[in-house]
Amino acid sequence: MKLGDDADDIDLDVTLEKYSLAKDFLKKVLTKFSSEAGISNISDFITDGAFDRLVLASGGVARDFLSIFRRSIDVAREKGRGPSGTDKVSAEHVNIAAGEYDSSKREELRRDTSDGVEATSLESVFIKLKEFCLEKNNTNCFLVNKDEQGKEIDYIHELVDLKLIHLVRSRVTVSGRPGQIFEAYMLDLSQYAGARKRRNLKLIEFWRDGANEELRRALLIYKPES
Repeated sequence: MKLGDDADDIDLDVTLEKYSLAKDFLKKVLTKFSSEAGISNISDFITDGAFDRLVLASGGVARDFLSIFRRSIDVAREKGRGPSGTDKVSAEHVNIAAGEYDSSKREELRRDTSDGVEATSLESVFIKLKEFCLEKNNTNCFLVNKDEQGKEIDYIHELVDLKLIHLVRSRVTVSGRPGQIFEAYMLDLSQYAGARKRRNLKLIEFWRDGANEELRRALLIYKPES
Protein backbone atom coordinates (compact mmCIF):
# COMPACT_ATOMS: atom_id res chain seq x y z
CA MET A 1 0.00 0.00 0.00
CA LYS A 2 1.39 3.40 -0.99
CA LEU A 3 0.51 6.56 0.91
CA GLY A 4 -0.96 9.19 -1.36
CA ASP A 5 -2.03 6.70 -3.99
CA ASP A 6 -3.77 3.86 -2.15
CA ALA A 7 -4.41 5.52 1.19
CA ASP A 8 -4.21 8.88 2.96
CA ASP A 9 -2.25 9.53 6.13
CA ILE A 10 -4.54 11.09 8.76
CA ASP A 11 -2.81 12.55 11.81
CA LEU A 12 -5.08 12.01 14.81
CA ASP A 13 -2.72 13.66 17.30
CA VAL A 14 -3.28 17.18 18.61
CA THR A 15 -1.04 19.00 21.07
CA LEU A 16 -1.63 20.39 24.52
CA GLU A 17 -0.91 23.85 23.12
CA LYS A 18 -4.46 23.65 21.78
CA TYR A 19 -5.85 22.10 24.93
CA SER A 20 -9.54 22.83 24.28
CA LEU A 21 -9.29 21.36 20.79
CA ALA A 22 -7.49 18.28 22.12
CA LYS A 23 -10.05 17.80 24.88
CA ASP A 24 -13.02 18.12 22.52
CA PHE A 25 -11.48 15.72 20.01
CA LEU A 26 -10.60 13.07 22.59
CA LYS A 27 -14.05 13.38 24.16
CA LYS A 28 -15.56 12.63 20.75
CA VAL A 29 -13.30 9.59 20.40
CA LEU A 30 -14.27 8.21 23.80
CA THR A 31 -17.95 9.01 23.27
CA LYS A 32 -17.91 7.10 19.99
CA PHE A 33 -16.37 4.03 21.63
CA SER A 34 -18.77 4.19 24.57
CA SER A 35 -21.80 4.52 22.29
CA GLU A 36 -20.69 1.38 20.47
CA ALA A 37 -20.75 -0.34 23.87
CA GLY A 38 -24.26 0.92 24.56
CA ILE A 39 -23.28 3.75 26.93
CA SER A 40 -24.65 7.10 25.82
CA ASN A 41 -22.82 9.38 28.25
CA ILE A 42 -19.15 9.07 29.28
CA SER A 43 -19.97 10.74 32.61
CA ASP A 44 -21.59 7.44 33.56
CA PHE A 45 -18.15 5.86 33.98
CA ILE A 46 -15.55 8.65 34.32
CA THR A 47 -15.49 11.82 36.43
CA ASP A 48 -14.84 15.23 34.89
CA GLY A 49 -11.57 15.55 36.81
CA ALA A 50 -10.43 12.16 35.60
CA PHE A 51 -11.14 13.07 31.98
CA ASP A 52 -9.11 16.28 32.27
CA ARG A 53 -6.27 14.31 33.85
CA LEU A 54 -6.52 11.76 31.03
CA VAL A 55 -6.14 14.49 28.40
CA LEU A 56 -2.99 15.73 30.17
CA ALA A 57 -1.60 12.23 30.60
CA SER A 58 -2.01 11.48 26.90
CA GLY A 59 -0.46 14.73 25.70
CA GLY A 60 -3.25 14.87 23.13
CA VAL A 61 -2.18 11.60 21.49
CA ALA A 62 -5.23 9.44 20.74
CA ARG A 63 -3.32 6.17 21.06
CA ASP A 64 -1.89 7.08 24.46
CA PHE A 65 -5.27 8.42 25.56
CA LEU A 66 -6.98 5.09 24.87
CA SER A 67 -4.13 3.02 26.33
CA ILE A 68 -4.03 4.97 29.59
CA PHE A 69 -7.83 4.97 29.78
CA ARG A 70 -7.90 1.19 29.42
CA ARG A 71 -5.35 0.82 32.21
CA SER A 72 -7.32 3.33 34.34
CA ILE A 73 -10.35 1.03 34.13
CA ASP A 74 -8.19 -1.88 35.34
CA VAL A 75 -6.91 0.24 38.24
CA ALA A 76 -10.46 1.28 39.16
CA ARG A 77 -11.54 -2.36 39.22
CA GLU A 78 -8.54 -3.36 41.33
CA LYS A 79 -9.06 -0.52 43.81
CA GLY A 80 -12.82 -0.99 44.08
CA ARG A 81 -15.25 1.72 45.10
CA GLY A 82 -13.44 4.83 46.28
CA PRO A 83 -13.98 6.97 49.40
CA SER A 84 -16.52 9.08 47.53
CA GLY A 85 -18.64 5.98 46.97
CA THR A 86 -18.43 6.19 43.17
CA ASP A 87 -17.65 3.35 40.81
CA LYS A 88 -16.39 5.75 38.16
CA VAL A 89 -12.81 6.13 36.97
CA SER A 90 -11.28 8.91 39.08
CA ALA A 91 -8.31 11.24 38.65
CA GLU A 92 -6.34 9.08 41.09
CA HIS A 93 -6.93 6.02 38.91
CA VAL A 94 -5.62 7.97 35.90
CA ASN A 95 -2.58 9.09 37.92
CA ILE A 96 -1.67 5.50 38.70
CA ALA A 97 -2.23 4.35 35.11
CA ALA A 98 -0.14 7.24 33.76
CA GLY A 99 2.71 6.42 36.12
CA GLU A 100 2.72 2.82 34.93
CA TYR A 101 2.77 4.00 31.29
CA ASP A 102 6.21 5.53 31.79
CA SER A 103 7.96 2.21 31.03
CA SER A 104 6.27 2.07 27.62
CA LYS A 105 7.47 5.57 26.76
CA ARG A 106 11.02 4.78 27.87
CA GLU A 107 11.00 1.67 25.69
CA GLU A 108 9.88 3.80 22.73
CA LEU A 109 12.78 6.15 23.39
CA ARG A 110 15.28 3.31 23.15
CA ARG A 111 13.57 1.75 20.14
CA ASP A 112 13.17 4.96 18.13
CA THR A 113 16.69 6.33 18.60
CA SER A 114 19.34 5.40 16.06
CA ASP A 115 22.01 4.17 18.46
CA GLY A 116 22.84 3.62 22.11
CA VAL A 117 24.86 6.82 22.40
CA GLU A 118 21.95 8.96 21.24
CA ALA A 119 19.55 7.13 23.57
CA THR A 120 21.90 7.76 26.50
CA SER A 121 22.22 11.45 25.61
CA LEU A 122 18.45 11.82 25.32
CA GLU A 123 17.89 10.17 28.69
CA SER A 124 20.56 12.40 30.22
CA VAL A 125 18.81 15.56 29.00
CA PHE A 126 15.47 14.19 30.16
CA ILE A 127 16.86 13.54 33.64
CA LYS A 128 18.19 17.11 33.78
CA LEU A 129 14.77 18.47 32.81
CA LYS A 130 13.09 16.32 35.47
CA GLU A 131 15.49 17.54 38.13
CA PHE A 132 14.99 21.16 37.03
CA CYS A 133 11.21 20.83 37.31
CA LEU A 134 10.73 18.47 40.23
CA GLU A 135 13.77 19.11 42.41
CA LYS A 136 14.68 22.74 41.75
CA ASN A 137 11.31 24.38 41.04
CA ASN A 138 8.83 21.78 42.33
CA THR A 139 6.53 22.32 39.36
CA ASN A 140 5.49 20.62 36.12
CA CYS A 141 6.48 23.23 33.51
CA PHE A 142 9.62 24.94 32.24
CA LEU A 143 10.57 27.61 29.70
CA VAL A 144 13.19 27.68 26.94
CA ASN A 145 14.26 30.78 25.03
CA LYS A 146 13.12 30.45 21.39
CA ASP A 147 16.51 31.78 20.22
CA GLU A 148 18.46 29.03 21.99
CA GLN A 149 20.28 26.64 19.68
CA GLY A 150 22.50 23.62 20.11
CA LYS A 151 22.44 19.87 20.58
CA GLU A 152 20.52 20.00 23.84
CA ILE A 153 17.75 22.01 22.16
CA ASP A 154 17.62 19.36 19.44
CA TYR A 155 17.23 16.72 22.15
CA ILE A 156 14.40 18.69 23.75
CA HIS A 157 12.57 18.68 20.42
CA GLU A 158 13.16 14.92 20.15
CA LEU A 159 11.74 14.43 23.64
CA VAL A 160 8.62 16.29 22.47
CA ASP A 161 8.34 13.87 19.53
CA LEU A 162 8.68 10.99 22.00
CA LYS A 163 5.89 12.48 24.16
CA LEU A 164 8.09 12.67 27.26
CA ILE A 165 7.66 16.42 27.37
CA HIS A 166 4.87 18.47 25.75
CA LEU A 167 4.81 21.92 24.17
CA VAL A 168 2.03 23.91 25.86
CA ARG A 169 2.77 27.49 24.72
CA SER A 170 4.82 28.56 21.69
CA ARG A 171 5.12 32.22 22.72
CA VAL A 172 5.58 33.33 26.32
CA THR A 173 7.02 36.62 27.55
CA VAL A 174 8.75 36.77 30.93
CA SER A 175 8.75 39.63 33.38
CA GLY A 176 12.11 41.39 33.38
CA ARG A 177 13.20 39.83 30.06
CA PRO A 178 12.11 42.44 27.48
CA GLY A 179 12.38 41.43 23.83
CA GLN A 180 12.78 37.74 24.62
CA ILE A 181 10.25 35.09 23.62
CA PHE A 182 10.09 31.70 25.32
CA GLU A 183 8.43 28.36 24.66
CA ALA A 184 6.66 26.63 27.56
CA TYR A 185 6.84 22.88 28.03
CA MET A 186 5.17 20.47 30.44
CA LEU A 187 6.91 17.43 31.85
CA ASP A 188 4.93 14.30 31.01
CA LEU A 189 2.40 13.42 33.71
CA SER A 190 3.92 9.93 34.05
CA GLN A 191 6.91 11.53 35.82
CA TYR A 192 4.97 12.88 38.78
CA ALA A 193 1.73 10.88 38.88
CA GLY A 194 0.91 7.51 40.41
CA ALA A 195 3.71 6.19 42.61
CA ARG A 196 5.82 9.24 41.65
CA LYS A 197 3.28 11.77 42.86
CA ARG A 198 5.04 14.43 44.89
CA ARG A 199 3.67 16.24 47.90
CA ASN A 200 3.01 19.94 47.38
CA LEU A 201 4.00 19.85 43.71
CA LYS A 202 2.85 23.13 42.17
CA LEU A 203 0.93 22.20 39.05
CA ILE A 204 0.70 25.03 36.54
CA GLU A 205 -2.72 24.61 34.95
CA PHE A 206 -1.70 26.29 31.70
CA TRP A 207 -5.04 25.57 30.03
CA ARG A 208 -7.05 27.64 32.50
CA ASP A 209 -7.78 31.38 32.30
CA GLY A 210 -5.29 33.37 34.31
CA ALA A 211 -2.50 30.78 34.08
CA ASN A 212 -0.33 32.95 31.82
CA GLU A 213 1.10 34.86 34.77
CA GLU A 214 2.25 31.61 36.36
CA LEU A 215 4.15 30.75 33.17
CA ARG A 216 5.83 34.17 32.99
CA ARG A 217 8.09 33.60 36.00
CA ALA A 218 11.84 33.85 35.36
CA LEU A 219 12.60 30.93 37.69
CA LEU A 220 10.98 28.59 35.14
CA ILE A 221 13.62 29.40 32.50
CA TYR A 222 15.77 26.39 31.71
CA LYS A 223 19.23 27.24 30.38
CA PRO A 224 20.65 24.44 28.19
CA GLU A 225 24.35 23.74 28.20
CA SER A 226 26.14 25.33 25.26
